[in-house]
Amino acid sequence: MNSLQEYTVVIRPDDNKTFVAYVPAIEGCHAWGETAEAAKNELDNVFDMILEEYQEAGISLPQDVELVIANAS
Repeated sequence: MNSLQEYTVVIRPDDNKTFVAYVPAIEGCHAWGETAEAAKNELDNVFDMILEEYQEAGISLPQDVELVIANAS
């Protein structure tokens, strides 16, 4: 997997009126922005940096994870 589009991306509002975007499968792959779009754009940059680090180390990015969304009852 060499593209952010191959991963599950979560974008959610944060407590301080910003948005957080992250890739659950990749530790440290997260970003924030004032809008959901800004958070996603910043996540693209973070993903590219992480991909470069993995490639320089000669290792593959982890496989995507399957998310289960449930409401607590």
